[in-house]
Amino acid sequence: MRRDVRILLVGDEGVGKSTIVTSLIKESFVPRVQHVVPEVTIPPEVTPENVTTYIVDSGSGPNDQHHLESEIRKAHVICVVYAIDNPNSFDRIPTYWLPYFRQLGVNVPVILVGNKIDLRGGEVTNEALEDEIIPIMNEFKEVETCVECSAKLPLNVSEVFYFAQKAVLHPTAPLYDSREHVLKKECVAALRRIFKLCDMNKDGLLDAAELNEFQRKCFDAPLQAQELEGIKEMVRQHAEGGVRDNGLTEAGFLYLHTIFIQRGRLETTWTVLRKFGYGEDLRLTESFLYPKFEVPYDCSVELSPLGYQFLTVLFENHDKDQDGALNKEELEELFSTSPGNPWAGQKFPDTTVSDDTGAVTLQGWLAQWSMTTLLDHRTTLAYLAYLGYPDEPRTTALHVTRPRKADRRKGKSARNVFLCYVCGAAGSGKTSLLRAFAGKPFSPVYEPTKKMNSVVNSVDIDGSEKYLVLQEFGSKYEAETLRSPKKTDLADVIVYVYDSSDTNSFSYISNLRIASTVGGLSAGLYLVYRTFARPGGAQGGWSVGSWLAWLIGGGGGGRREL
Repeated sequence: MRRDVRILLVGDEGVGKSTIVTSLIKESFVPRVQHVVPEVTIPPEVTPENVTTYIVDSGSGPNDQHHLESEIRKAHVICVVYAIDNPNSFDRIPTYWLPYFRQLGVNVPVILVGNKIDLRGGEVTNEALEDEIIPIMNEFKEVETCVECSAKLPLNVSEVFYFAQKAVLHPTAPLYDSREHVLKKECVAALRRIFKLCDMNKDGLLDAAELNEFQRKCFDAPLQAQELEGIKEMVRQHAEGGVRDNGLTEAGFLYLHTIFIQRGRLETTWTVLRKFGYGEDLRLTESFLYPKFEVPYDCSVELSPLGYQFLTVLFENHDKDQDGALNKEELEELFSTSPGNPWAGQKFPDTTVSDDTGAVTLQGWLAQWSMTTLLDHRTTLAYLAYLGYPDEPRTTALHVTRPRKADRRKGKSARNVFLCYVCGAAGSGKTSLLRAFAGKPFSPVYEPTKKMNSVVNSVDIDGSEKYLVLQEFGSKYEAETLRSPKKTDLADVIVYVYDSSDTNSFSYISNLRIASTVGGLSAGLYLVYRTFARPGGAQGGWSVGSWLAWLIGGGGGGRREL
């Protein structure tokens, strides 16, 4: 939320703009004031919203035009003042002032201010005022509200600036359609997402504990039992299906926010939206999705115990049939609070462990996130936000390892996720190796690798479970990758694959090894030549997983044929 508000007063000559500003500052009527009052700065400690407020007066004569245009462009909100005793000053609002702002390309909230109500003759009903204002608001969506005041009495002067502040800090337009009297679809989508995130047990209801946690997160205070019952009773009476089994439904949650907005309590809904990361455009902000997180050179990023715990609970809450795996429908529901499955373009779930039906097991789920965090921790950070990671800062879900070079010097690593490049000639069996490692059946159909392919699985190293990521790039890009120290420094192991029945494939990796060494391949990596001729794993009696675990666990570099 912004920390300052710039309020500009405009209007025809003689409507009382300068007098309104003076009455606010002096708290009394001043009969003679300057043509244009100098800019007024109100410090944050004396405003309800705790923001610095700048109040700018303006003139509307020919000599004021340049200054007026400049201030209109700088304003956060514009108060168009008209005089109750001068109907022409009101008529010029839709015919001159509002079109003038649009002509300048200015799109900020507008408050209509009717001054000199002390000069009005007779009583005027709210209905009569609405009949005058509603047509203007329907035509000009930037108009937030209308406030009537008297700078002479003074009456409602402070309210003018209160509503101007609110129009900037808690605008109506993004949330509510004043013509149809309904929440806008973007607001509904955001609130539905928030409801889903707060529904921790995924039963479609917010129970007392979930509502209290929501209240604590947004307003830093729990709901009293009496308050909670009062809210549910109001929803029962006015929103069909808003309460079920003594819990608040999504419909009831949306009804409450509709009522808040209709009663002028926009700050309530905006507080909720901002606590969940939404900006003025009702999109999650970049700063919310990607908080500052420094990763020193040669270090990698892994999930912390808190991160694994959150993802485990998330998995269990969405495993509705409790079969220990997430099917397609369960995954769609899990990712419904996000832009979608982040691995949709990566052959998922073939990239990790799944059951016979293709549903992702908990082991595969955690392995996939371990790989994502290693290769692109920013995606993990963003999805922790999308999926509702509860702790702040969200970076507590991640852990930065010590530099790889330090691990190599000590001959021991405390890391839990390792990266292995798989290189070899086209048709040598790289993809089959990756599939076998992820527990997928052998495919007799050869498909050349056209873009990077990554898989992950867990391996046992000295009694501890670690995750190993295998990456292949396709023969076209291997030499370029291995000649780049920046890329090879990321790898813990490089596996060279050749087809034992094809001498050319061995020559290929031999030449690739020589070229990459000339290019500056890190000397600290394990370099292994191996054969791969039989579907289902490596030869020599070792499974793919146990062989790679041996490699990561310190089995040694050089050549080993399996």
